[in-house]
Amino acid sequence: MKHKSLSTFEREMQNPELKEQFENEYREFVLSELLIALMEKDNVSVRKLAQAAGLSPSLIQRMRSGEQKDVKVRNFISIAKELGYQLILEKGKTRIPLGAKP
Repeated sequence: MKHKSLSTFEREMQNPELKEQFENEYREFVLSELLIALMEKDNVSVRKLAQAAGLSPSLIQRMRSGEQKDVKVRNFISIAKELGYQLILEKGKTRIPLGAKP
């Protein structure tokens, strides 16, 4: 019986330390790509978004570039809100909007 050869990626992901590092960096990459896509969709600049969300332009730029390693949830909620989105936690049939006023 032939065994399928593992790809380089599959072999690397067997190392728990490399796998954790990859997963952390991938989450940062996805957040950066999401922010870029949302901003491009609405054709909004870094400065305009920063001003509307009450954040610094340098923070928005670091988030876009993936350099910001510790994005605060409240900052991301502010950005999403200014772009017309709402963040929602969902489990089963339960949905909890984040940042909504009580």
